[in-house]
Amino acid sequence: MRGDITAQSDVDAIVNAANSQLAPGGGVAGAIHRAAGPGLYEECKPLAPIHTGSAVLTKGHKLPVRWCIHTVGPVYASSPDPAGELAACYDSVLTIAAERDIARIATPAISTGVFGYPVEEAAAVAVEAVTSRGESLQSVELVRFVLWSEHDYDVHVRALENR
Repeated sequence: MRGDITAQSDVDAIVNAANSQLAPGGGVAGAIHRAAGPGLYEECKPLAPIHTGSAVLTKGHKLPVRWCIHTVGPVYASSPDPAGELAACYDSVLTIAAERDIARIATPAISTGVFGYPVEEAAAVAVEAVTSRGESLQSVELVRFVLWSEHDYDVHVRALENR
């Protein structure tokens, strides 16, 4: 869907496209930290740093969700394997969701902002990573891609249709 990741009140968790320090920044991470309030960063500090492709779980704080799953996507230009690292992000998110019985997740397009991953390539990797793992997950009922721009939304719709 097209919308604001921080306004997804009908899911259990949102995904933060984080930096390795789990610190507030620009883009999705900045929006999530602003909406969640300072308690989110305080909870994140002892969990950092995390590596590309990994994920950690925190409470949602002032977000309208119980949980926030933070994952660090690849910086496209400097990654030796951007597709593998991006797929690992989604896999890590789904693993945490399955372990914690999180049924409904909203995720942005990881790494497509300042990390420079081309949206078309990222959408194909993301859709494949989520759908290929989806049937094996017992507790995860929904993974919603929440895209800010019309262009990113259209690209993700095409990626789903082409799978």
